[in-house]
Amino acid sequence: MERLMDTDAFVITDIEQFTALWSKTYNREGKPDWSHIIPYYDESIHFKDCIQEVRGIEEFKALTERLARRSNELSMALKNAVMLGRLIYMEWEMTILYRNTRSSVIYGASRIMLSEQGKIIDQRDYYDLWGDIFDNIPKFNRRYRSFMKKVFG
Repeated sequence: MERLMDTDAFVITDIEQFTALWSKTYNREGKPDWSHIIPYYDESIHFKDCIQEVRGIEEFKALTERLARRSNELSMALKNAVMLGRLIYMEWEMTILYRNTRSSVIYGASRIMLSEQGKIIDQRDYYDLWGDIFDNIPKFNRRYRSFMKKVFG
């Protein structure tokens, strides 16, 4: 992608820069920190996942703060990422520990659209929250998967 012409230094220019920024969000101490990547989000960011939908940078900041407060430990491993023009797709594995429960791995993917200025303007995260969490509950996990296969498979 050709370098975007913008006086704002906080623009996404290529996939290497993007993955380097994203990887810094989840540190070794287990508490995510979005402060370095928030400037790369557009003021009118639209974010949606299977739990919530928010519009605007203030709502998005509040969402990231809630996630950090709720989880005792949170890490993310980027598995694959590609950039096609202003469109970024990434596959990830998030390991999360809520309060005093077992760790759960959530497998997901994100579709990210950049504005013409190179800011993240739209982000849609896709994942199976309940299935991935239920897989970590002894005895219940088999019943849940059996139910899903019977009803939806």
